[in-house]
Amino acid sequence: MIAKPEWLVVKAPNAQVLAEMENLFKDLSLETVCQNAHCPNLGECFNAKTATLMILGNICTRRCGFCAVAKGIPFPANQDEPLQVAKAVGKLGLKHAVITSVTRDDLSDGGSGHFAQTISNIRALNPTTTIEALIPDFQGNAAALKKVIEAKPEIINHNIETVGRLYAGVRPQASYERSLKLLETIKSSSPEIFTKSGIMLGLGETGTEVIEAFRNLQQAGCDILTIGQYLCPSKQHIPVNEYIPPEKFAYYKLAAQEMGFRYVASGPFVRSSYKAHEGLEHFLK
Repeated sequence: MIAKPEWLVVKAPNAQVLAEMENLFKDLSLETVCQNAHCPNLGECFNAKTATLMILGNICTRRCGFCAVAKGIPFPANQDEPLQVAKAVGKLGLKHAVITSVTRDDLSDGGSGHFAQTISNIRALNPTTTIEALIPDFQGNAAALKKVIEAKPEIINHNIETVGRLYAGVRPQASYERSLKLLETIKSSSPEIFTKSGIMLGLGETGTEVIEAFRNLQQAGCDILTIGQYLCPSKQHIPVNEYIPPEKFAYYKLAAQEMGFRYVASGPFVRSSYKAHEGLEHFLK
């Protein structure tokens, strides 16, 4: 296993803040991707009283080799959850709420109706809060995707995660082309919705493949791009092939900006929802 370089060392989260945030989510019976995915930014985000709320439980029906979220047979969807999420957004005072989910291939609509109801409830209780929906691919179900589009979040985010060549090992139940098609469908259906996607580096991709993935996303109409370092959650997950230095992330950011992406966040600790409000604020100035 490759040793982590110094630029990937993070401070431990504040114990009091961590306990307060964990108790809040426990009281509302809610999950966060911050906790379930072992995000390195958890301490910073919890200290800022923000988090990415994860709906539809904490057990995913897919077995992606990079992800720390538990896999298996999920429980039935909690019908009270959309309202609980809306209440949590209010208690946290979020100006921009990011809602994601585990992938629920066991549900006929992939959970898209649950997404739409959550967005609706946030709008009702927090009318000034902007919303970002970080969605799975719904197995290419156009009717399911339409439910989220019609709920009109300001941003719909769907991550390609890696380059096409690595999908078989990294995302065996997903499709690179299907993910690109999803982003293209959102933009063509509702041009006013900002589309967003993210890619991890360090899984064995080449620089040429990264640039090609950027081009593919551009052709799909993607507005916002996030680029971050893959960090292996455990010995049971795909090992890190390479730690990308900060200057390489700066190079990729410039390359993406020159291609025409409207906002790019690039760095070792960048995650899809990390400081997500900054991307939207860039457009609302």
